[in-house]
Amino acid sequence: MIKPKFAQIKRFIIDKIKSGEWPEHSRIPSENELTVQFSVSRMTARRALTELSDEGILTRSQGLGTFVASFKSQSSLLEIKNIADEVKDRGGLYSCTPIILESIEAIAPIAIALGVEIDSVVYRTVLVHLENEKPIQAEERFVNPELAPEYLQQNFEHITPHEYLCQAAPLTEARHTVEAVIPSADICEWLTLYNEEPCLQVIRRTWSTKGVVSFARLVSPGSKYRLGGHLTFKK
Repeated sequence: MIKPKFAQIKRFIIDKIKSGEWPEHSRIPSENELTVQFSVSRMTARRALTELSDEGILTRSQGLGTFVASFKSQSSLLEIKNIADEVKDRGGLYSCTPIILESIEAIAPIAIALGVEIDSVVYRTVLVHLENEKPIQAEERFVNPELAPEYLQQNFEHITPHEYLCQAAPLTEARHTVEAVIPSADICEWLTLYNEEPCLQVIRRTWSTKGVVSFARLVSPGSKYRLGGHLTFKK
């Protein structure tokens, strides 16, 4: 089946990014240049760029052009801790409620974040971490199955993803972005929030010596969680 022209342009751009030919912050061809290169209308080229921008793969700046977005966030000074240990260190009772454990086909942003092919199978979990039976963090994580093939077989009521991944693919590097967000309807349900309390969101990618292991979104109520320390890994 022949793909629509806008999809061909998207694939062309993604392949250039994945190959490293167009690194982060590189300026990519304009709508006019893509129109000529692919013999399409400007509307078709614009659709490809708009969809990739909406997916977080490109960023567009009025008057300057379109650029490859940053997929590796700034190195963090936050200490990588197992949340179960954090709760226990505070004298609390840790528990976990698994919400989703599944295999999915990786859409473009997830594929790029994990360094895998688009539409390849990756693992996805959604867990809620609790302290004294009260939700303190919702964790959505995507995992490269080549580096942690038995990830979905774990009992996450007894072992956290961090603990398992440290065993399966010892971590060598982590990068983060941290921001305040208004929780989505799903997050409100998972964390039993009854208003739009600002939450702390951490987007985290972790590496082993063999590549990117996981890509996670960690969301906590702003009134119940804080971050600090420096970046270390427990062996």
